[in-house]
Amino acid sequence: MSTVSVELGPSGIVLDGREEALLCASLFYFRLPREVWVSRLAAVRATGYRAIDVYLPWNFHERAPGEWDFEGRRDVGAFLDLAYEAGLAVIARPGPYICSEWDGGAMPAWLGLEDGLELRQAEPRFLEHVRGWFDRAMPILASRQWGRGGGVIAVQLENELDFFDTRDRHAYLTALRDMALGHGIDVPLVACAGQGDLNGATGGVDGVAPAFNFYPDDRSPFVEPEVRRYADLVAERGLPLLVTETNRYHTTLRRLLASGATLLAPYLQASGFDLGYTPSVGNWGDPGGFMTHDYDFGGYLSPVGEARPEAAEARVLAAFSRTLGPALTRAAATAADQDVTDATVPTSASPSKLALEGGGTVTGVPNLSDRPGRATIRTGDGLPDAVVELPPFSCPLVVRDLPLERFGLPGTLLLASADLVGAGPDGIELASRTAAMVVLAADDAEPTTVELDAPTPGAPVRRTVRSGRAQWELVVTHPDDVPAPWAAPETAEPGEPEPLTAARRLDLETRSGQTVAHDLAPASEAVGVHRGRTHYAASVDGVDELLLEGAGDIVDLALDGRALPSIARFGATVRVPTGGATGLEATVETWGHSNFDDARLPGLALGSLRGLGRVWSVARSEDVSALWTVEGARQWAGRPAPVRSLGGWSSTRIGRPVTYRRALPIDGRSHHALHLDGLAVPCEVAVDGEARTVSPDDPWLHLAPGEGRDVAVTVPHWPVSEGGAVLLRLDPVRDWRVEPQPDEAILTLSGRRSGGRDIELPFEPAPGEEAWLDLAVPTGGLSLRFEGRQARVSAFAHGELLGRVWLEDPARPRFTGGDPGRLWLPSEWNSGTVRLLVRGTTGDAGPRLERVTAAASPE
Repeated sequence: MSTVSVELGPSGIVLDGREEALLCASLFYFRLPREVWVSRLAAVRATGYRAIDVYLPWNFHERAPGEWDFEGRRDVGAFLDLAYEAGLAVIARPGPYICSEWDGGAMPAWLGLEDGLELRQAEPRFLEHVRGWFDRAMPILASRQWGRGGGVIAVQLENELDFFDTRDRHAYLTALRDMALGHGIDVPLVACAGQGDLNGATGGVDGVAPAFNFYPDDRSPFVEPEVRRYADLVAERGLPLLVTETNRYHTTLRRLLASGATLLAPYLQASGFDLGYTPSVGNWGDPGGFMTHDYDFGGYLSPVGEARPEAAEARVLAAFSRTLGPALTRAAATAADQDVTDATVPTSASPSKLALEGGGTVTGVPNLSDRPGRATIRTGDGLPDAVVELPPFSCPLVVRDLPLERFGLPGTLLLASADLVGAGPDGIELASRTAAMVVLAADDAEPTTVELDAPTPGAPVRRTVRSGRAQWELVVTHPDDVPAPWAAPETAEPGEPEPLTAARRLDLETRSGQTVAHDLAPASEAVGVHRGRTHYAASVDGVDELLLEGAGDIVDLALDGRALPSIARFGATVRVPTGGATGLEATVETWGHSNFDDARLPGLALGSLRGLGRVWSVARSEDVSALWTVEGARQWAGRPAPVRSLGGWSSTRIGRPVTYRRALPIDGRSHHALHLDGLAVPCEVAVDGEARTVSPDDPWLHLAPGEGRDVAVTVPHWPVSEGGAVLLRLDPVRDWRVEPQPDEAILTLSGRRSGGRDIELPFEPAPGEEAWLDLAVPTGGLSLRFEGRQARVSAFAHGELLGRVWLEDPARPRFTGGDPGRLWLPSEWNSGTVRLLVRGTTGDAGPRLERVTAAASPE
């Protein structure tokens, strides 16, 4: 059965023949309890947004190899049915890779165990795994397509592939397309570009339309010309400009709309929580960083469902889009440089104007500052120029020369500086925060100009306007009063924080103690820990120093029971003096797998494994900073080449590459590690002719037995650089006892009954000590905030991990995304008690869970 009621054409995604600019909010079932799906969908619909985009995370449904789960809060089919009942169209995004700051970008963690398997490539083994996922996900989507009793209007393949080094993009996207088509997907297939490379995103595959994820600086004056360029590129192919992700401010969304976008899908207008062990690591910026469980980028709905001020702006823009309808989506965007003049505040370098089909224009006039301003709009046709009031950080959509016959009204709307949010036989409705100007004209009369005062919430401004024999009723409402097309769900007001002090320390173990012998320390995934913790123990008797390569995410070491500061270095090599200890214990907790392929650190590569990594004893350390032969074009007068220390060559040729070369004193039998000290920038290192890259974030090279007979380090020259190199000879640490503790095992422990004793917060565990606490909480939905130092807290309720917080600790990495100290307890999951697993960490002060506060959340 064909879904003929969805078409993709120059005007956008056309549903049942209706052309309309689509506002689309990201809303993810996997970040919300099932119990709040209905209310959260209703809250989105109440903003006027017509669509949602929904990722389907592969590893959320295949929880272990071949173990599939589509029940409970993993029942994506039920969620899609509820979205359809709520009147929302759906852009489904099944990946296989989704990014979304989600654990591994939704790639199952065990894929990294298959030697030679290549992620996101046209590689047979990877594609066979993808086929297994699509065989389960695509039928769910196919049966819920628009026109078949469902709301799915498009399916996105992959996600921002132009960021990834896929060798044969055409073959890879062709394989994904064919899988989708084979399951009966006949709504449009799209692929989004993360940095504007539409061929890098789509592979140039027929039947896969390009879309764009566009994240500009909201204050940039160059947004409009950049967006118009993308609109022109796709228009050459007879396609619309689909913006599948962008920023959340409606000021920016207005600028995109005026520049030709017909789908506007700001990413994360409706937030949620990463429940369970599902946040990712990486997330842009400086290497490293943990995504918070509180997944919040400041959209119009908070993670607990609270409506923010942008929700009113959403209703206004949605009403504007509905009012102009197909004329808006069929419009072509052009530069309006000559139309907007004399702005008193920073504005666009080249504003955009839409020429509406059937007559009229829409011009976006941004104010990029936080102060009110004005701009002049040239009206032409002998009319005086209009001065438009510009509220702080805003973009009025100025309508000009709009024939009103289409609304059953006489004459022409020559200018409206306020947003047009409704028009019909009963009159014209506008929305504004400032005073507004409206110019109307009957066909047989001179124009009439009216100045309208700024409305206030609850007090619209009304005016009857006459021109010749024509008459119009005008009403200007405050944006807060623009009605929702659907009723919003009632929510409670956030409550005042209430301190929680009553707890019970339980007589409950934090692990089983059942270990398995391994010769070498295995990866967590190799022992079945795809999410959770892995515990290691080994003898280090006679070892003075250890070297850890590739350990991640959170490594807690103890030497003869003495806890060391936590390590969260994302796989960077770490030296650990033993201080004469004889026993090593380690607990490695997986915060998450990288959601983005970042080559700067080993643990940030897509598909990188977790666990303790490779553990070596350092048998010998040797300074190899000297005796490097210097090579470099035009850096010296001639041969023989000089011999200098590493980084010690001096020249006025700044920035030119210089190569330092020497043989290392390897024994041919042992593993070695080369540490390049003082790196300021990444450099290329050729080991026996094989090129590698070393960065300042992890300035180490592992040398397998026999490697290192010829090492060449090439760096851009910078005088007086602090160079140096150390070569370590390594022996593997063997005979490990390993206890896997996957997330399911921890959840089982968190639900066990236990006796204990009553205590009062603050709670002060010893460094390295773990304890279970039951914390009494008030009824209802709650935002829980944790405060203290040198401790990590995991909170459990309703058989789920609510999330984790890491209290103040010098070893803690930066957190990104949301509030790192807040967790959410949904009302339906609240039994009156939250179970906490508290671990003390080592630092300058003792561990202390100072207090927990609870505030009622609106949900």
